[in-house]
Amino acid sequence: MYRLKGAVVLMSLALATNAWAQTDQGAAQPAHSDEIVKMRMEISAANKKYNQKVAAAKKVYDHKKAEAAKERDAAIAAAHGGASAQ
Repeated sequence: MYRLKGAVVLMSLALATNAWAQTDQGAAQPAHSDEIVKMRMEISAANKKYNQKVAAAKKVYDHKKAEAAKERDAAIAAAHGGASAQ
């Protein structure tokens, strides 16, 4: 029983320390004099902007797709309703 309590305490301390030690990834990065670091930072910024645009386009696509599916389902339901009335 004491081993279990000790293991739980140890794991909680390890997780708390790990979370506390992480830096803020959203913070502005300091300027570097190294050209390779600058290039990689620019590539990272370009990829982030691209991913944001793709995510926005995907939301529009998903919305339009849902609208089309709703229209299709209504047409199918109308066709089923007309077929059963005959």
